[in-house]
Parts: sequence; structure tokens; C-alpha cells
Amino acid sequence: MSKSCLVDTNVLLRFFTGEPPDMAERARAIVVDADSGKFQIEIPSLIVAETIYTLESFYEVPKADVCEKLLVFLRSRGIAPQEPEIMLDALERYRGLPVHFADAYLAATAAANKQPVYSFEKDFARFKDVNWKQ
Repeated sequence: MSKSCLVDTNVLLRFFTGEPPDMAERARAIVVDADSGKFQIEIPSLIVAETIYTLESFYEVPKADVCEKLLVFLRSRGIAPQEPEIMLDALERYRGLPVHFADAYLAATAAANKQPVYSFEKDFARFKDVNWKQ
């Protein structure tokens, strides 16, 4: 792979929602180019978080569907999420528990790095592999 690029949340939203059609087609073309090896799409964690929030809140896509779509997408050829192991773990945690994505991401980071998490958010008790401190 010779080069990489970054995409904004709006490109991912067009890709996942298909709206508006002209932008959705352009977003699909970007992903197809990445899949064919023309370049690699790097996706920062913040962009994933913003995509989740917008799909769930504005587009009212169910959490399970958002997680499934993103898990498949982030594992696709030509797609490179930032900290892939942590991101995929965070999405799995988020999909499986009634927690906010930011908490799932922080828990995945803490587990991967064997660090404690200081938080007043009681949801951290749900992560059995995280050393939660209040």
C-alpha cells in the first residue's frame, strides 16, 4: 500500500446511510478504492466515536446494527482503525453491555494497557477485567 488517507465522519455517515445519494456514491467509491489497494483509509478513534453517536442519535440506527456495521467495516481490506485491537474490543464491549461507547473504549484501553480507571461512572463495574477505582 503506497499511501494512506483520513476520512471525516461525514464520509462514513454517507457510506453507512446512503444519504444523500450523490455523496453516498462518492463515499462508496472511496471505500472501493481502498479495498482495491489504491490507498489505505486510516480512521481515528474520535471519528468512530462521532460516527456511532450520529448514527444512533440523529439517524436512529439501533446500537446492535451500528456495532455490526462498524465491526465489519473496520475489519475490511484497506481500512485501518487507529489502535485496531483496542477499537475492535471497545466495539465488542459496547455491543454487549448497556454502556456508553466512550466508557467501553476507555475500558478496552485500560484492559489492553493493564491500567486502572478512575471514574465516578458506575458502569465500569460491568467490565470485569478492568481495575475500576472511584
